[in-house]
Amino acid sequence: MKVLIVDDERAAREEVRRTLLNYPYCEVVGEAKNADEARAEIKMKSPDLIFLDIQMPGESGFELLASLEEVPEVIFTTAFDQYALQAFEVNALDYLMKPIRDERFAKAMERMSEKRTKRAEQRLTSERTIFIKDGERCHFVKLKDIYLIESMDNYARLYFGTQKAFLKTSLNQLNEKLEGLTFFRINRNQIINLNYIKEIYPMPKGKLRISLQTGDVLDVSDRQSVRFKLLNGV
Repeated sequence: MKVLIVDDERAAREEVRRTLLNYPYCEVVGEAKNADEARAEIKMKSPDLIFLDIQMPGESGFELLASLEEVPEVIFTTAFDQYALQAFEVNALDYLMKPIRDERFAKAMERMSEKRTKRAEQRLTSERTIFIKDGERCHFVKLKDIYLIESMDNYARLYFGTQKAFLKTSLNQLNEKLEGLTFFRINRNQIINLNYIKEIYPMPKGKLRISLQTGDVLDVSDRQSVRFKLLNGV
């Protein structure tokens, strides 16, 4: 696991680096003392995890994250507790107070390991191939290639590539089987593959509208808009 340490204090960076010696699966690929250096390191080395100070000269840790196109996992390290709520609003993995206690550091690393394990399981599952018999036609389809599922009475219509096929099952049954994977039910009649999201648009009364890479534009229900925001930090 590639780790980047971002802190304007050299002693703080060294403390994190020393503690990481207890985690042989981690490789510290770089350090940065400000947002500009961190951006360059992230672009060049693509770390899996950043230990990030919040208050730094120039841009803060939050401003750094806002400027990134792709954000690695983040564990904030700070001497100030007033940022805790904001840290979790941006979906941080953990929030460690300086000086960092070994047991809290260990708990943060345990969360990171659990998250990586879960993602690995999801990737393996998404490679699974399902067999669909649609009338006289048969399809072998990988779950990761399905971008949209719609309810059609007692059937579900699956969209993949340039094709679509019917599966004799209800949307509720499919939703139960796909729960925990990269699929999300956006309303009573539709499930989408989150990996195909292109853009998300805020709508009146807190609702969301989602544009897929395929060109489909779909509305998220009131209830599922709230759930989507909570799960994805939107």
